[in-house]
Amino acid sequence: MTATNRRGLTIAAAAERTGLSPDTLRYYERIGLISPVPRTAAGHRVYQDEDIARVEFVLLLRATGMPVREMRTYFRLLRDGDHTILRRREMLAAQRHRLGEQERRLRATIDHLDRKIRVYDARLVAAAERPAPAPAPA
Repeated sequence: MTATNRRGLTIAAAAERTGLSPDTLRYYERIGLISPVPRTAAGHRVYQDEDIARVEFVLLLRATGMPVREMRTYFRLLRDGDHTILRRREMLAAQRHRLGEQERRLRATIDHLDRKIRVYDARLVAAAERPAPAPAPA
């Protein structure tokens, strides 16, 4: 089977598209972060657009620092159906809140570093404007 065809992407092509290894894609499927991927008669995985979209969402959640345990819960709830929408929303809102807190801490750190840099810049300018010391007598 080619890397891409009418039916979808091979695991190698899906790995290349997502930046993950084939082993990681298999792992995500095994632990329930992505739904079982359709297979050919020969047993080869064939990733569809919706599978790639799911992997991209997993990567997004991973980038937010969401623990794998929570991601597994989220995707289990998703598979359980619409009656879990409120719980899924709560999970995403809680993660969003954590990101907001992290963003505030990073902003405070950046502001502090900017102040320190300005202090050093001012000291460098002042040092450059000072007359050079007189040479020592020979």
